[in-house]
Amino acid sequence: MGASKLDIYTDDISEIAEIAKVFAHPARVAILKYISSQESCICNDIVVEIGLSQPTISQHLQVINKVGLLKGNFKGKSICYCLDVERFQQFQTLLNTFFNTTKATCC
Repeated sequence: MGASKLDIYTDDISEIAEIAKVFAHPARVAILKYISSQESCICNDIVVEIGLSQPTISQHLQVINKVGLLKGNFKGKSICYCLDVERFQQFQTLLNTFFNTTKATCC
């Protein structure tokens, strides 16, 4: 069996693409912005602030969490989320390194 198309890319490129999926949806960007402005945040607060249903918010949170941009603690049946600042800074460094090593040319 041959390699999948995803296997031909470096780990850095694959990681950038995965994290870019988070920023490719306006609801996820709004969720990240809201969470980053709070000291702590419970999922129902996000539902009220963003205006989407709880299951939809949960799906978006799963995508954001999959790439490691969130930290969470369980409090009863609720999860308190906060931005994983260290992971976010790692992503910023990854992007900066990628674009600083890319030789851009203009027409």
